[in-house]
Amino acid sequence: MLHNKIVVLTGGAEGIGWECAKAYAKAGATVCILDKNEIPIDKLNELKPGQKLALSCNLTNENEVACALETIIQKFGRLDAIHNNAAIAHPSKTLDQTSNDEWDLLMNVNLKSILYTTRYGIEHLKNTQGSILNTSSMVGSIGQDNHAVYVATKGAINALTKAMALDYASYKIRVNAVSPAAINTPTLQAWSQEQPEKEHIEKYLNRLQPLGDMPGGDVIADACVFLLSNAARFITGCILPVSGGAELGYRTII
Repeated sequence: MLHNKIVVLTGGAEGIGWECAKAYAKAGATVCILDKNEIPIDKLNELKPGQKLALSCNLTNENEVACALETIIQKFGRLDAIHNNAAIAHPSKTLDQTSNDEWDLLMNVNLKSILYTTRYGIEHLKNTQGSILNTSSMVGSIGQDNHAVYVATKGAINALTKAMALDYASYKIRVNAVSPAAINTPTLQAWSQEQPEKEHIEKYLNRLQPLGDMPGGDVIADACVFLLSNAARFITGCILPVSGGAELGYRTII
């Protein structure tokens, strides 16, 4: 579905991002991972030779993002898709308890990184009539207690996705977002440890989705492959829930 596509993936070292990296490579793409964390060689070797490039990149630093995109263009000559997946969820706090530094870090990682990848990637996407995909979250639509700034960034991603879809439609560039609920990732595990009743949180999360227990990131990756593929060629501005129905109706969760 993504044969010979050059895909930039931010935050691809673990969790949903790593599952997307594997799925994109399996679908035939060359995956260019931008992440501040180094990927161990044995893990990176799960991707086929010639279908991977891992670059250390602080996505809150404009110069580093610009250099990373230039490196990719010099190596591969083009760019077909950008998946803005990088995000942090810490801290788990109400708004009044959030420090200025915590606010700035969440906004910079979760939102400003999208500004930078778009700023330095959009002209190359115009050349290929490419695609942009943003990783949002169900909390951006329905809210979440004790997590104010993270929720704000994901709500902003939903609105930004629609604005970008309109701005770039004339260039045949599609812009969509994927919206997970509870996915069993290192980020969610860390979040769970911050909760007041952390011993009960796993049971709660497993009952959150009507379709069943928390899945792994592969369910999100499969949806992302679709959204970046030609099969989704007439879909843009979509915030696709991949949530197991977590947002549906009143339910008893005990």
